[in-house]
Amino acid sequence: MPLPSPEPGLVISYAYLWHHEHLAGLEEGYKNRPAVVILVTTQVAGDCVEVTVLPITHRRPDEPQWAVEVPPSVRRHLGLDDARSWIVVAEGNDFVWPGYDLRKPPGADRYDYGFLPPRFFNQVLAAFDQLRAAGKARLTPRE
Repeated sequence: MPLPSPEPGLVISYAYLWHHEHLAGLEEGYKNRPAVVILVTTQVAGDCVEVTVLPITHRRPDEPQWAVEVPPSVRRHLGLDDARSWIVVAEGNDFVWPGYDLRKPPGADRYDYGFLPPRFFNQVLAAFDQLRAAGKARLTPRE
């Protein structure tokens, strides 16, 4: 199966590196997880595409503004499990697409789960933009 084109709202399977893991010197995440492509930047001179992804986790955020809960209908639409999930908007990973950390979800023959519905994606983007504008969103560069 070919790699999908990186587009905002696409949910991929990704070896996400948490910011605290990066600070501890790790270079790869411990777990493959769904992650939402939130930003896509094309660098014309280098002819590369850089993306920013936000992780999806089952862990309830310590602070409510740090994450957006994924509604059950969206979890079903993406084929995620029934457990409550959150998209963390307080941190993300930046990498050049496709990078080394794309993974196929368990039992799948593709690298993505599909797209967030546009209205929900806009809610996630607004929450991320608000934290980023306040200087509270941490982005971890990946190679």
